[in-house]
Amino acid sequence: MIEWYKKVVFENYANFEGRARRKEYWMFFLANMIISFALGFVMGLISPSLGLVANVYSLAVLVPSIAVAIRRMHDVGKSGWFILIPIYNLILACTEGDKGANAYGPDPKNEFDEVNEIGKAEL
Repeated sequence: MIEWYKKVVFENYANFEGRARRKEYWMFFLANMIISFALGFVMGLISPSLGLVANVYSLAVLVPSIAVAIRRMHDVGKSGWFILIPIYNLILACTEGDKGANAYGPDPKNEFDEVNEIGKAEL
């Protein structure tokens, strides 16, 4: 889980291009919720004025959260603007991504996409 979190936050901090598979999105979401809750709880116990630390963390991961959500919408073949539609974006986030390449890039589950395309005629 931590590897997926580091991949989103450090390697793809503001990457709005390409696709993010379900596992990447949900593992980041889970790790982010655990860290946010832990920071808020611990800082609230120590001193209520230290709650600012949790807010700073939330601001720090705002851009990667939006970026991974947009890449998740790209994986199901939708525009990143679909994250603004309340219930439908949750349905799309839970939906399996398009098999093979789509308009937003190659399939993130298929590492050997080029090999599978050898010998296929283009339409």
